[in-house]
Amino acid sequence: MIDQILQQQGGFYGADTAAKNDVLGKDAFLKLLVTQLQNQDPLNPLDDKEFIAQLAQFSSLEQMTNISEGIKGLSDKTAQQDMLSAVNYIGKEVTASGDGITKSGNYVTPVYFTLGGAAAQVYANVYDENNNIVRTEKFTSMQAGEFAFTWDGLDYNGNSANSGQYNVYFSAESPTGATVFVDTEVSGTVTALEQGDGETFFRLSDGRKISFSDIKKVIQPVVAEE
Repeated sequence: MIDQILQQQGGFYGADTAAKNDVLGKDAFLKLLVTQLQNQDPLNPLDDKEFIAQLAQFSSLEQMTNISEGIKGLSDKTAQQDMLSAVNYIGKEVTASGDGITKSGNYVTPVYFTLGGAAAQVYANVYDENNNIVRTEKFTSMQAGEFAFTWDGLDYNGNSANSGQYNVYFSAESPTGATVFVDTEVSGTVTALEQGDGETFFRLSDGRKISFSDIKKVIQPVVAEE
């Protein structure tokens, strides 16, 4: 019967929203229920069990709506608290998971990589912002451990690449040809905060952007004594 009333009463508040979103809001559901009671056949009134079942549906719908609103409010509050906490990172040097580097003139920021095992060959592939490979550098006979890589800023033709943001992706092979795990990190000084896609990001002094969740280490600046 509700479906019939919905077709007849399609112009009341909430029906348009339900049609657009395929979800019947609690206000629309309640008005449907009241309309159903007003238009029921006196000779064949609504069965008590059916009425109670529909009331239970309305109660469940209202509870789900309240829960959804509560979760959204909690999420917004958490994001605000994360932003306030992140303000304390401004001016500090951080180390984070990542592979981004910056080229400014002849200066290129380093990227740090850790080999999970001994490698017969290690390749450092430099890509520009459009994901075009610019340069590949090869290293041989490296032991497991931490290393720093600084791109010389040149492309395959030996020309100086444009200033801007780049990424370095590593691949490594063991003496037996097996893949060696490579972990990469970047570091820099935090100068600004940004929020996007429900996450907080740090803007480093050279323009790179890193995620709050990727930070591994924070270094307090040393204040020179007078």
